[in-house]
Amino acid sequence: MEAFIQRRSIRTKTLPDSPVPEERPVKRVKPTPDHGQVDTNNSPSKNDCSEESDSEQLEYHAIEDVIEDGNQKKHFRHTAIEDSLPAIPSEERPNEYGVPRVSPAFDSDGKTETTKSTWIRGRRSIYVDAFNYALDVVLEDESHLFDAKEHAVFDQWRQLDYESQYLYVRLFLRKTSAWHRHCRLGYYGDISDPEAAIKTLQERRQLPDASPGLSASSVTENELGESQLGSSFTFCDTSEEHIRTIEEAAPLLSLDELKVLCKEAKVQGRNKAELVKALCRMSRHQASLQAVGLQQISGTGENSTAESSASNVDAPPGERKQHSNRARHFMDKISAIVGPCIRLSPLTYELFERLHLVFYRSTEWTEKSLTTIILAKISRRNFPNYIICRTSKIFESREHLVEFERALRLETEVDDILESNTATCETGFLRVLEIFDSIYPRWKTLLAEEQVKEDKVYEFGEGSYLRRFTPAHSYTRILHKAAYALGRLKRHAEEHSLLTELLGQRLFHPARRGSWYQRKALLEENYMHALDPRPISSDPEEQKKHWKRIASRTCEQGLQDNDCHLIYHHGLQKRLVKLEKQLRVAFRQRHDFGHVRLASPEEHTVEGVQLKREDPVGRNRRQASTKTMWLDEHGHGEECSVEEMCLSWYRSQGWKGYHAEGGIIRTLFAYLFYDILFLYIPNVFQTAYQTCPLDLHTDSFYPARASEINHRLVDIANGGAERIIREVALREGEKRTCVVGLNWDYDPDDLVELVTCFDGGALATICKLMAQEYRQRGGGIPDLILWRTEPRRECMFAEVKSANDRLSDTQRLWMHVLTGAGVKVALCNAVAREVKCID
Repeated sequence: MEAFIQRRSIRTKTLPDSPVPEERPVKRVKPTPDHGQVDTNNSPSKNDCSEESDSEQLEYHAIEDVIEDGNQKKHFRHTAIEDSLPAIPSEERPNEYGVPRVSPAFDSDGKTETTKSTWIRGRRSIYVDAFNYALDVVLEDESHLFDAKEHAVFDQWRQLDYESQYLYVRLFLRKTSAWHRHCRLGYYGDISDPEAAIKTLQERRQLPDASPGLSASSVTENELGESQLGSSFTFCDTSEEHIRTIEEAAPLLSLDELKVLCKEAKVQGRNKAELVKALCRMSRHQASLQAVGLQQISGTGENSTAESSASNVDAPPGERKQHSNRARHFMDKISAIVGPCIRLSPLTYELFERLHLVFYRSTEWTEKSLTTIILAKISRRNFPNYIICRTSKIFESREHLVEFERALRLETEVDDILESNTATCETGFLRVLEIFDSIYPRWKTLLAEEQVKEDKVYEFGEGSYLRRFTPAHSYTRILHKAAYALGRLKRHAEEHSLLTELLGQRLFHPARRGSWYQRKALLEENYMHALDPRPISSDPEEQKKHWKRIASRTCEQGLQDNDCHLIYHHGLQKRLVKLEKQLRVAFRQRHDFGHVRLASPEEHTVEGVQLKREDPVGRNRRQASTKTMWLDEHGHGEECSVEEMCLSWYRSQGWKGYHAEGGIIRTLFAYLFYDILFLYIPNVFQTAYQTCPLDLHTDSFYPARASEINHRLVDIANGGAERIIREVALREGEKRTCVVGLNWDYDPDDLVELVTCFDGGALATICKLMAQEYRQRGGGIPDLILWRTEPRRECMFAEVKSANDRLSDTQRLWMHVLTGAGVKVALCNAVAREVKCID
């Protein structure tokens, strides 16, 4: 094992001239939503069984965060490295790349004379420093992952002057595939000669011949779909060489510029997209406008190119020449308006993107990793002290890395298909299945290889983390999505076979096993009797009973599977009881789940004044919000949310509390397990800017630290929580150290008072649940946490519900767990005593 890892003390590498952590000014951070809060039952996917209730529908899609953007919902997934970084509020992000640094000046005697700025604009940038830092770290220990041509590109990069590097990094952090006008780059305050920097980046550079001695691989480069560097390359492309058609040139115009051009061409449109489309359509079809003509040379697709070519062939030579001249006329007009443009060369951009994938150990394809870690550095945050263990053996070879990168791209393509409008049409599902067919044989091979490593190589459970960086990890997720596509296409026999294969392996995505069991049992109960290629009986009823018995066994297997999360047990238990009743199993042989029946909370009713706005459409013509607003009668009499209204009512009854929605629980967990979170475990601390180990959101966090966690749980059960919180607050509170889930704005005295109101055993139970399933337990925690010391010390959780609102499965499960641990739980129903209409 010692040969597998390389130990390094914390911050053995730092960015050039970066301040030491102890000298960073402390910032008071505004409360932000806790990172990684997920409700796994937030938006279940619908299946084809109309007879199934909503709670029984299988959630096929990945665990995602959802943010509101106007009337649209944006879905995004966090990578492991992003989950370990602190949230960066937008108001703290700097507007400039280089921040002037102040250093003392010394007189001739060596004594400090004055303090003045020695930083010169355009000669130092945290972004360039971070970009080069990532390059240095990767090439120091993992240079074998890049071939001779790629090393030549890195050498050429190091030879670039600072201003050229600065411009490239600035473009790297923007829309990488977009063209940028030279006149609008806006870096004249940081680059003395932008045109010279642009010319340097667009200069064509020679590359050496490919080296013959690369390691052999079972997967060829053609199969990997890798774009190969040729005999030469450029860091950036020039518009004169690559923009040749109206379709490529017109989008570079602003809306006002496009309107002027379209007015001359006598075409109309309501927005920019329609104007561009109309301009191109006119050039292809409007023969009457040949006097002002525009002839398309080539389209963006094969059909449009063929159509254009055919029309040119059919036209007389004189007319073809006339069309060509007119197209050149409009291209010249667009070029005159836009001027020269620059964009990143795709091949070199992909190379640097791959390098950052190696540096940040991302497990999903994202463009935010570099930005996130740089912003964390710029914000001068204080991070915990831990031992960085960066292994150079995560990617065994260049072929492994390239295949992993390709797997991430395919995974992202599948997600984009299922999250876009094409998810409702057959074409999108067929494309998902096409990708599935292309990777399925390779998945089987990789699965067998990983099983050998698990049996003979991995000794201390490190495989659960390292497997996240194999192509099979992404391939398994694609298989999971393919099963959903098969279900939507009603190809249930193939779906059942695929689910059986997924359940047959235990190496990848164990957290999804519960959903696979649920869906498999549903198919066996409702569909497989008619799809069985080898029916056991010609009697349809006997065939149905046969598959229902199989479905009951599937439910039993799921309940006995240690990797099947508790959140899925309730659904499997309900289905098993129903199946045994339908099969008329003897009562004494049926399963009885009465001892694990979800406990019901006590109910409270709070009456208040609800406020309604006369705005059925919603502000700014957006969809009206479904969130109800209330009058805070027990507080300051202001408008507030339903949770705040109920919290104010509880305070009037003598309770103290917060509307935290799990924030308090995550904060308590961070306090109580601070040292265990940053305990040395191989491979889980890959950078110096993490707020948690990279395996916290995986199933391997608890087993890897079982001994330490169990000892801490005993300490908490024996009343040690107050001491632990005070020690951490005294040591880290002034620095406001960035720790996952920890909100320093909660008063430590309130937290101490709260834990003294908890029963020690109950608090230990909650902490154990968080340690075992941190990601899955992020959602569903009751809205309010309340406590009081008179007439006796007690605490209570309250879930607030207004009219037409109901409990989700995760909320019911949390209530059951809290009640079982001896914590009081209430369902607070908000009832409108009066409804007032306001403007």
